[in-house]
Amino acid sequence: ELTAAQRDRYETLRLAMDKKVRDEVSRQGLARSQIVILEALLRLRQACCDLRLLGDDDAQLKSSDSGKLSALLEMLEELVEEGRKVLLFSQFTSMLTLIESELKARRIGYTKLTGSTQDRRTPVQQFQAGQFPVFLISLKAGGAGLNLTAADTVIHFDPWWNPAAEAQASDRAYRIGQDKPVFVYKLIARGSVEEKIQHLQQAKANLARGLLEGGSQAQWQMSEDDLAALFAPLSD
Repeated sequence: ELTAAQRDRYETLRLAMDKKVRDEVSRQGLARSQIVILEALLRLRQACCDLRLLGDDDAQLKSSDSGKLSALLEMLEELVEEGRKVLLFSQFTSMLTLIESELKARRIGYTKLTGSTQDRRTPVQQFQAGQFPVFLISLKAGGAGLNLTAADTVIHFDPWWNPAAEAQASDRAYRIGQDKPVFVYKLIARGSVEEKIQHLQQAKANLARGLLEGGSQAQWQMSEDDLAALFAPLSD
């Protein structure tokens, strides 16, 4: 569930973005409004994760203002206590930074891999050797060549709209040599654009993929109804 602060901010943002997108569509047409639509959706997705990702005046905001971050931290404390080994993926490196500071505060050991990590081998070896129970990985960095069979749990903090990419990330834990079941969790903000894109993803896989990867015009077969659904108010 989104927190009250998230719901308020999401709704304000949604109204502004809905107007911006409609203005652009009436001026340029649907197919040519792709960049504005993607930018608007990105802002709403950030609001679902943590309001601090929006880069506003966020000095007052804390982890408890994000429903998803609070849920994640609760999960991680339990999983680590059970001795589980967790891969945690996010598309937003700034989100991983926020998660990192919460893990430090709770003294939960972790290692991290993002696009800016120079030495990829060390964090992988540390995790595989059991030195840390949690491995934070950004979407871009986690794409290829990682073999993380020490993991028995995968968490997607924010959904990836390309099911194949999401599965590929989960597969990091399913490499040859894996000898235990792996649990995969996806955290989705209820009633939000995240949930709406999940529904779209099932109905229109190509459109969903294009939406979140800034796909080519060829994939961009969005209808006015799809657009209205994505920018609809939060549902309960």
